[in-house]
Amino acid sequence: MTEPNTSEFPNDVALPFQVESLGVRGRLVRLGNSTEPVVRAGRYPEPVAALLLETQALTALLASALKYDGIFTLQIQGDGPVSLLVADITSEGDLRSYAKFDPVALDDAMTSTDGLLPHLLGAGHMAFTVDQGPDTERYQGITELMGTTLAECTANYFRQSEQLDTVIISAKASPPSRDGVNAAALMVQRLPASSLEGEDANEAWREAALLAGTVSPEELLNADLAGNDLLFNLYHERGVRAFDAKPLRHACRCSRGRVSKTLASFPRTEIEDMYIDDAVAVTCEYCGTEYAFQRTDLDVLFSESEHASSENNA
Repeated sequence: MTEPNTSEFPNDVALPFQVESLGVRGRLVRLGNSTEPVVRAGRYPEPVAALLLETQALTALLASALKYDGIFTLQIQGDGPVSLLVADITSEGDLRSYAKFDPVALDDAMTSTDGLLPHLLGAGHMAFTVDQGPDTERYQGITELMGTTLAECTANYFRQSEQLDTVIISAKASPPSRDGVNAAALMVQRLPASSLEGEDANEAWREAALLAGTVSPEELLNADLAGNDLLFNLYHERGVRAFDAKPLRHACRCSRGRVSKTLASFPRTEIEDMYIDDAVAVTCEYCGTEYAFQRTDLDVLFSESEHASSENNA
């Protein structure tokens, strides 16, 4: 079996594998340091952070199964206290995420003994989007939230919309660790074409899914258990083959320049209403970085914007 590649974040990898004798392929994703903006103390309440960790793991899992050059986005919207979960990942493995929630409604929801997912997200949908740039057509798949976990909802999408037998199992650490694995996901899918046919193929799939279901959250999150060893424990009797692992990392695409362009796109009068202590502060929803603009900064910004506009109209 192939050893996973190491990266600046050794616990952040997507490891593809295949079990030819059972006619299945799969992915194992583990996230460690790349989850730091999510688990950072005080940023998200524990239940929201848990949902966002699972969203991150699923985003990396799904993207690793695609061939694309651009950005893959998983967006989950609901009418519950947590109204939005978003994570995206570039084809280079740069991952980021954020969540929107109502603190008051969240507190009320946590008093319920019903399932966590439907109570926090409510009714809604999840959307998968692949954006490969302005000159290409965006691909998007949408499915209702049907399941008790986000992993189950995602697997339902493949079974119903793609007609592809799929099992997805996820886990998230509680409490999270600075040096360990904070989120993980395992996906096993039946190959569209294999040497197996008829009942033999069905029996092989049942075995593959059953074995995948034996993996525990502790195994998925165990940084001392290498990914290829975990797969070997599951499928060694069937000849599992792992391929090169892809390193993942947290990397936000925000910058002061991008924020400046966004501010310049608004009328100056609207920006004036945003002043607090003689400055405008803009916080990136993905990474939490704050960009502060003094009045002199905005004077220069709008002056440059007006100059560029007059040149374009000349």
